[in-house]
Amino acid sequence: MRKKDTVLLDFDGTIMDTNRVIINSWQHTFMHYTGEKRSEEEIIATFGEPLEKTLKKVLPDVPVGESIEVYRSYHRDNFGEMIKLFPGVKDMLEELKKRGYKTGLVTSRLAFTTRQGVEKYGIGPYIDAMVTADDTEKHKPDPEPIMMMLEKLGSAASRSVMVGDTMFDMECAKNAGVTSVLVGWALAPTKEELEGPAGPDHIIGEAGELISLLETYR
Repeated sequence: MRKKDTVLLDFDGTIMDTNRVIINSWQHTFMHYTGEKRSEEEIIATFGEPLEKTLKKVLPDVPVGESIEVYRSYHRDNFGEMIKLFPGVKDMLEELKKRGYKTGLVTSRLAFTTRQGVEKYGIGPYIDAMVTADDTEKHKPDPEPIMMMLEKLGSAASRSVMVGDTMFDMECAKNAGVTSVLVGWALAPTKEELEGPAGPDHIIGEAGELISLLETYR
């Protein structure tokens, strides 16, 4: 197997546990417009999808610019208090840097809150570059975010892996020609998704397993 020298990481659900603030932001938005909450399963099914696209789908009668502000207002006010790094992630990032891997965050989240999370937990020194929703016209699963990151890092797709928690991440990796790694500490894809054309090349159960996986490519 060809050596890997670049690790691309999703933010939400991969390095940062943002599930609660996302779910609560959606419930706040639904309550604001409909007076009712929706099931967490319905909300979780949208994880990884750009916010604007989801809002157009789930609240089609509300102007999307208005609903985005309702969602983001709650999100901004509560984000810092509701997020946390997943166990082992900081150690993993430190080890990647120590071993000379290039690292990049590739996320559908806005730059402001992405940086807020990075700064809160002091992981900036381990991240070489970021591509956020502010940087691209197209978003996961389109390959544009990954292709932009590869250009930033001067990396080849064949020598890179994309680590994420949703099938949007896996499909984005496949479309960009990058090896895909699904994390097992966040969402649980269905058997059909895992075995489908965008199914992951690898699955890891905890952050430390990524280092061992990368070493198999040497």
